[in-house]
Amino acid sequence: MRAVLIVNPQATSTTAAGRDVLAHALASELKLECVETRYRGHAADTARQAVIDGVDVIIAHGGDGTVNEVVNGMLADDLPRTDPVPSLAVVPGGSANVFAGALGLPRDPVEATHRLLRALAADRRRRIGLGKANGRWFTFNAGVGWDADVVAEVERLRSKGRHVTPALYARTALACYFRVCLRHPSLTVQADESAPISGLHTAFISNTNPWTYLGHRPVHANPETTFDTGLGVFALRSLNTYSVLRHVAQMLRSRAKPHGKSLFRRADVGHLHVGCEEPLRLQVDGDTLGEYSVIEFVSVPEALRVVV
Repeated sequence: MRAVLIVNPQATSTTAAGRDVLAHALASELKLECVETRYRGHAADTARQAVIDGVDVIIAHGGDGTVNEVVNGMLADDLPRTDPVPSLAVVPGGSANVFAGALGLPRDPVEATHRLLRALAADRRRRIGLGKANGRWFTFNAGVGWDADVVAEVERLRSKGRHVTPALYARTALACYFRVCLRHPSLTVQADESAPISGLHTAFISNTNPWTYLGHRPVHANPETTFDTGLGVFALRSLNTYSVLRHVAQMLRSRAKPHGKSLFRRADVGHLHVGCEEPLRLQVDGDTLGEYSVIEFVSVPEALRVVV
């Protein structure tokens, strides 16, 4: 079985020694090529070429950003649709590893590698749905407004050498909140054929649940959303402190079902139109894509085959 291991050496939990151990274990069972990414987009380029070369499995070792790049390379629009398409496997190596966690994979890279080899031997694979935001594939979530501002600020801090931790995300979210809450609510969303909802401050779009993690604690924005359903939408009309804290408390419960007058929430959405009176940031899978005035979100069922 031919496989390509795509390693992001800059990922939070990735080390050269760890990479060598994982590569050695995988090479004992697979015909393996190992590629270390050297620039933004390198993971996507490598995955795209792997599809052209007809490999069986593409293994992403890094954080959620690496996984997102690999997926976008595997599903690039200009690739011919071959059958079978390579499967995706993930060995976590980032700080959050939300996608791997949503698949039920171990967070420890060595344990995840052993699980991967057993899954390949037993041919344990499944099809999952993905989302697209203005043509960009995402695996677990996207956001417009507040959370995209948080992601952009964390990326800026990381580029200055700050270590990414749940505490850093929490502090950054609080700092961004005090800026975002002063903005005019400029978002309008339309889920499928329903009436547009305007006067919204921020919107989170989920492709699975939980949406993200604070350390090992899951946050449930759209509990009904899975890899087998359409997208989930969580959008806030108000950012007053009481309302935000109430919804945060709801999302942290193990049997969460967020609700309230200031919340617009929908599940199993096939198409979502988001309009912004002024351009706002967009993030997908924890990476910022820039500012947009119009964003089209689409759910694509059974878009990807993953090794589990």
